[in-house]
Order: sequence, then structure tokens, then C-alpha cells
Amino acid sequence: MAVTQLPPMALAAVPGDGGATQGILRRQALRESAARTYARALPIVPVRARGMTVEGADGRRYLDCLSGAGALALGHNHPVVLDAIRAVLDSEAPLQVLDLATPVKDAFTDELFATLPPGLASRARVQFCGPAGTDAVEAALKLVRTATGRDGLLAFSGAYHGMTAGALAASGGAPADGVMAAGVTRLPFPYDYRCPFGVGGERGAELAAHWAEKLLDDPKGGAPHPAGMILEPVQGEGGVIPAPDGWLRRMREITAARSIPLIADEVQTGVGRTGAFWAVDHSGVEPDVMVLSKAIGGGLPLAVVVYREDLDVWPPGAHAGTFRGNQLAMAAGAATLAHVRQNNLAERAATVGGRMLERLRGFAAGRPQIGDVRGRGLMIGVELVAPEAGFAAGAGVAPTGAGPVANPDHEEAPGGTTPYEASPYEASPGGGAPYEASPGEAAPYADAMRTAAPPAAPALAAAVQQECLRRGLIVELGGRHGAVIRLLPPLTITDEQTEAVLDRLTDALDASIRTAGTHSRELPPTAAPFGPPSTGDHR
Repeated sequence: MAVTQLPPMALAAVPGDGGATQGILRRQALRESAARTYARALPIVPVRARGMTVEGADGRRYLDCLSGAGALALGHNHPVVLDAIRAVLDSEAPLQVLDLATPVKDAFTDELFATLPPGLASRARVQFCGPAGTDAVEAALKLVRTATGRDGLLAFSGAYHGMTAGALAASGGAPADGVMAAGVTRLPFPYDYRCPFGVGGERGAELAAHWAEKLLDDPKGGAPHPAGMILEPVQGEGGVIPAPDGWLRRMREITAARSIPLIADEVQTGVGRTGAFWAVDHSGVEPDVMVLSKAIGGGLPLAVVVYREDLDVWPPGAHAGTFRGNQLAMAAGAATLAHVRQNNLAERAATVGGRMLERLRGFAAGRPQIGDVRGRGLMIGVELVAPEAGFAAGAGVAPTGAGPVANPDHEEAPGGTTPYEASPYEASPGGGAPYEASPGEAAPYADAMRTAAPPAAPALAAAVQQECLRRGLIVELGGRHGAVIRLLPPLTITDEQTEAVLDRLTDALDASIRTAGTHSRELPPTAAPFGPPSTGDHR
């Protein structure tokens, strides 16, 4: 599929002092909030963009692997999106209509329902919310609490669901952000590289599922019957951590057996990003509620909640928002959904993403500073570590026959029990353990305890981000400690651009690793001129 691109770009350098660009950046630093995020680590002033290419005010060009935090499934200014927006403008249709019915909204809803998991689409209702993903999360939480008459919530370590109070309370970083997480029960999320149980692979996922099930059935477990469970099929801000397909199916079984609505947060994973139209499609799970935003608006603000019709018991006005009738976003979103579906871009994402993972994993071999390379489709994470610090702390390779090595970064086993004494996994009634490896997933680890992963290296990650920028590549940071390089290129990325991204990223990694090595374990600071880097929680 041909996509119009700007001319081939030359190697970009970090902007020098002086000029219009530096003036704009200085005024931004003086006038904008201290809470700004991306601007601190990415000192550029975009003025033009097409596809994957962004041009700054100083004329330098970059390949954009941030894509509006994943909102630009088709990249910048895709022709089908621009045509859809122009058609609405030329028709003189109203641009904001609250929740009134319009032909534009009707067309968007048709296209959205055509992409949903079939079992959900056949009995779905949709609520248009405020324009951000966090608004849709708030609506979903309100929905299940109203429908069940219960108040508690099941959420997961490492999660990120938004920046408003309810969504933040369900996110893994809530206590540190000063938000009380009353009524939220935190469950362990399968994280192969830093498994909370110290084992990883199939066994780690089994233990996580077993813990959730036993906690819910324990009358003294401290988790009253909740209103719902919310999860990300791939944790994004948490460090690009794909949930195993079998574990997702087990969460569906556990919640269905106990009449607990399952909420899938597909704000970042949706619209082909992970190699399927929705990330839950990989596992065949049909959630009760789906939270959707980012790419469904074609780059414009739009957020919805889709849910089973029997949950639709809340009264008129239970959840509203002035800008839920954004006609331009609905037109752009319908065009994006249709283009992704009709051109098999999810399958393209799976193919290209697999190729990128293969090359990055090959590159990581022999470079201990690259602790893990993981992802699904075009949602890729590279976790950077400080191997010397890990050995200094006794986290080296365990000798043959030795017991497990404790990992200081691992979470304590839920409930304070040692992970090594966890009960054996119990299969669901009528079925065996559902943890067969899916295509593209790592091979299962043995049940024996694994050597601990080295500590995270956030300063090295920040240095890599700046080296990428010097080479004309925009990447994002994420993960528990801000030590994961995140790649979210548009689904329209070409083979040539794929190779350019990989060349620039690997070159930046080697340059940063060399620089770090010359400082005798003292990693270089960020080169951003207006403050420290941020992982950029952005809903």
C-alpha cells in the first residue's frame, strides 16, 4: 500500500543554541506548567508531519516512533483521515452536538461495531465520553459499580489507566501520586522478566492466576466481592508487558464464574497496534466492557466505553461530557477504523513487529545492558539494566544446585508469603492448565527459580533517548523505573523506515553503552535542556 511520505531525511542533530526553535522552547519553559512531560525530554518544535516523518521549525526531520503516544495508527496527516475531516467541514455539519444523533456518529458506530469481538458486538451498547481515555475509564468504573451495586475493584500491579482520580487509583503508581486507592485490590500481573514470584514464564502466570482465584474465594482475604476487574492486555506505561494469552483466558474464567465484569483497557493496544484489531483477540477473550480511545479518533480526541447490554442500567445523565459529540473526531475515527480493517494493517503490524523483535533480540545478545526485548505487534519495549550493579548486589548467575537468588526489584509475593512456597497451580474445572505458548511468545521457562534480573537503568535509558533524537528518531520511555525504550510506530511504517528505525536505535544504544562504560558505572545525564526526562503518563 503506497503512503505519501516526505522526501528522504538527512541525519538529524540536536538543535543548536539560538534561532526560532530555541526561542519557542524557552518561552514554553517559562510559561507552561511544571507538569509538562514530553517537552522536557524532546526539545523539538514540530511544524510539519506526514506519515512517520516529523519536521521541526529548524528544518530537521525525525522518524516518529511515539505516534502521539499511540494515537496515530496511520501516522501523521494520512490522506484518508484528512479527506474525512474535509468532508465534514465542507458539509457545514455541526462540529459539536453533545450526544445527539448524526449521520457521522452513526457511521462511526457502525464501523466500530464491525471490528468488535463478535460475541460482544451482537449485544453491545456504547457510551460516548469526554475526549480522553481516562474519561472512558471513569465511565467504565461507574458503569460496573452501578450495574453490580458493589464498590470494590480488582486492578493490577504496573497498570496505568489515566490521570483522573478513579483511573489513577486503579493504576499501579497511585499511592506515589497521592491518590488513595480505597476499595482497590491489587493483583500481580505476569511480568516474565521481573516475575513477582521469581519464576517467570508459564509458572509465573499460573501462580498469578492461582493467587487471584484464591484471594477472591478467601472470606478473610480482604477482597470483598468487587464491582469489576480492569486490566490492560499489554501494559503500556508499565513497560510494554504482554499478558500471556492463557492467563487472560483464566482471568475471564475467574471473573465470569463469580459474576465480576471484566474491563479490558484497550486505549493504547487497540486498532491493530498489537497485531490483532483488539489485543484481546489474540486470546479469544470477550470482555464485558472495553475502554477505547487514542487511535479510534484518528488522532483527534475521542473516547468511548463499549459494554454488554445487560449492564446498561445506569440512569440518563449518569455520565456525560461536553465534547462527547466531536464530529471531526468521529469522521476521522471511522476512516481510520475502516482503513486499518480493509488493508489488513493489524496483520502488517504483526509481521513488521515480529521482524523488529527478532533483530533487536539478536542485537541484545552479548550486551548485558539490554535486559529484555519484548512486545506484541508494533508495541515494543527494550528494558535497560545495570548489570554491574546487579552482580555487586549478589544478583549474578546462581551456581549449579544453588537455591533461588532473591531479586530486590521483584515485588513481594502477594499477602507477604514467600513466592517459593506458593501452592501448586490448580487447573480450572473441566480443563487443564491453559498456558500453552502462543505464536510470538517466548518459550516457557522451567519451573525452577530463575536468577534475578539486574536493577533497572533509567539514566541509561534517558541517554539512549537523547542519542536517538540526535540521530533523527523519536522514542518514548516507560516502565516501572523509566528504563524501558518504547517503540510505537504507525501501522503504515514501510520496510525502509523499519530498517532506519532499527539502525538508529541500535546505533544510539551502542553509543550510550560506550559512554556509560567510560564513566566507571556513572551513567550520563539526559541532554534535554529544560529539565529531566519523563515517562509521560498522558491520558
